[in-house]
Amino acid sequence: MALDIKTFETIIPSRFLSFTIPNPVLPTHLLRVAVLDSPIQLTESPQVAALFVPQTREPDWIFSTESGHLQLLLSSPGISRLILIGNNRINGPDSSPLTYHKREDAQYVKSLENSLKPLFFALSPKVSVKDGIFDVPILDYEDNLICSVVLERRAGIFVSEMLVEDIEIESDSELREFRRRLRFKRMPNLVQTEIRIVPQKVFELDRVKIGGEVKFRPDTKVLVHSYLIPMVASLSLIGSCIEDRFRKGLKPKALCLGVGGGALLSFLRTQLGFEVFGVEMDEEVLRVARQYFGLEEIQVCVGDAIEYVEKLASKDRVLNLVSGEDNGDCYLNHANVFYANFDVIMVDLDSCDATNGVIAPPLEFVKKHILLAARSILSDFGIFVMNVIPPTRLFYDTLIHEFREIFHDLYEIDVGNGENFVLIAKVSPVSSPLSECENSFLQKLRILIFGRYLDSIRKI
Repeated sequence: MALDIKTFETIIPSRFLSFTIPNPVLPTHLLRVAVLDSPIQLTESPQVAALFVPQTREPDWIFSTESGHLQLLLSSPGISRLILIGNNRINGPDSSPLTYHKREDAQYVKSLENSLKPLFFALSPKVSVKDGIFDVPILDYEDNLICSVVLERRAGIFVSEMLVEDIEIESDSELREFRRRLRFKRMPNLVQTEIRIVPQKVFELDRVKIGGEVKFRPDTKVLVHSYLIPMVASLSLIGSCIEDRFRKGLKPKALCLGVGGGALLSFLRTQLGFEVFGVEMDEEVLRVARQYFGLEEIQVCVGDAIEYVEKLASKDRVLNLVSGEDNGDCYLNHANVFYANFDVIMVDLDSCDATNGVIAPPLEFVKKHILLAARSILSDFGIFVMNVIPPTRLFYDTLIHEFREIFHDLYEIDVGNGENFVLIAKVSPVSSPLSECENSFLQKLRILIFGRYLDSIRKI
């Protein structure tokens, strides 16, 4: 069916259309053209922009799905309509080759850009042309990805489609940097989990390549996801109490709501000596974490984090939580671990709704009775740590207000990426009787995270 060009004369919020055309530079090939209008009408004179999909990355969910397209548009301020142009993958995004190697062909892209100017004009609203002057800016998509290979695609009951991929990224040093990522199709532009990986055996670096014969293993000694380091840095606020735990021969207890690939949980257990418990909604995500991301020797309950906290806060929490073998909901080995309260609760949960962009935590979590339940299962000196990606300033201010109603002191760390904040709430004021030079835990913490963010914790 022919496409009526009049369709594009006006901006219709959230409208998404895609079609193919012959490639004017390579006549035997087809181009996929996708057009998305902003969900919000921004101005009376809408701005249209175009973006050329990096060659061989056309199957990537960032470019091949409507939700990925939406995130690209929302990250381009002032743009009312975003046009994506890329080589057409005949067999669809999920049946195409699973490897990517960065290619730069500036001449090809420039030729394509010149040839497609009439198309850009046709796909622009009439009001975009002012005084006979018309221009569609070409946006650049830049990231540090050198190459990648997909290890597995899988669908979970709650997260739906996901993939595990090994990648090599550009590095500021002479050393090459290899990572493993977990990504969800519902949020294609968001890396859910990222860890460093290293070759299982010693090889000369020039012989190592992603997707080759060299096998990689997870390196749980470091955190590479930008917001996880400040979450760990928050422990310095109760460093004296944690040190006291260790001096008494006890392990501090951490509850992590939202596991994903388990990078945070593994770091707390292997590097800081915590006894760690987790809650993950999707059992398939948990399987992936154990198989690919080095999550081991950590007790994880499969279920809803909010319900889990509420059950823990109830008087018969042990009986309610420790399931039998009938339903298999919990991976818990002992009932008695829940009698003691947690020294820290760390929340890393995001909204499942991609239409509004990435939001963390989910709106359901920011309720007074949930925060009260969380406070009740913390120790007397415990802290509640939350990764926050606020969609608006009002959301963030409301969250802060709710925290102030429940907790004694509130602190903030600006991750510095223009997106994440870490909120830290203390059950009670805790003064440190030990200086850092006397506190082995704080010394170790500073070394492990290279001192990052320890001086960026701000009381609010």
